[in-house]
Amino acid sequence: MVASFDLVTLDVPLPDEAARFWCAALALQETEREDGDRWIVLSSADGVRRIGLQRGPARPGGVHLDLACTPHEFDDEVTRLLGLGCTLAAPVRVEPYGSIANLLDPEGYAVDLCAYR
Repeated sequence: MVASFDLVTLDVPLPDEAARFWCAALALQETEREDGDRWIVLSSADGVRRIGLQRGPARPGGVHLDLACTPHEFDDEVTRLLGLGCTLAAPVRVEPYGSIANLLDPEGYAVDLCAYR
């Protein structure tokens, strides 16, 4: 048997706050919770597990999430994510493949918003 991808797990000091952010940012819903806020799983509307949040020290670095939107949604989506608590890690730019915003979520994890052409 080969291991398969399950979900991305983020270690965060405040799982409830992180859950609120990711549910709002990606239209996810909480589907699992253990020991208060020690472990929270967020899933898509069709029940697919997407993000796990585990209480612990934040360790930003090494991994980031890529989010995608259409080119005509890009500016509004950057504004929406900033309103949810993201900060810009670098100026928004246009690359040959489309527009990109390098963001940090409220816990300091890197998130790239890409509008592919």
